[in-house]
Amino acid sequence: MKDKSFVTLFIDEQPQAIGEFPAPVSFELDTRKLTDGKHTLRIISRDVSGREGVRTIPFIVRNGPAIAVEGLKKDEIVEGVLPLMINAYGKGDQKTFLLHGSETPQSIPWWVVTWIILFIAWTGYFIISSLSIKL
Repeated sequence: MKDKSFVTLFIDEQPQAIGEFPAPVSFELDTRKLTDGKHTLRIISRDVSGREGVRTIPFIVRNGPAIAVEGLKKDEIVEGVLPLMINAYGKGDQKTFLLHGSETPQSIPWWVVTWIILFIAWTGYFIISSLSIKL
């Protein structure tokens, strides 16, 4: 029998392990080899007496370009013609920063417009009140 605990790593439901290592282990998971979307890391540990422990960790891979959509939300009920703005941008080569297309323009939130209108109304009221006092 072995005198160390071993850790076996699996991705998703694949029968072939991506590695078996003596514990403790430092491991780098290269997500560039995985498709974008939901995945599960399954870790099976075996101690020196042969008992097993299992832990699963769900995670989401997004190596491809990010996609931002303005004008349609998840599970939203819609009708008619929808004006959509779609932007897709990647990380580039991670050595240089890509300025063009790296940010998604968005419309002004309704609460900002409300605050601007209230501020302009208050300013107008203040100016009119100040002028009436001086006269």
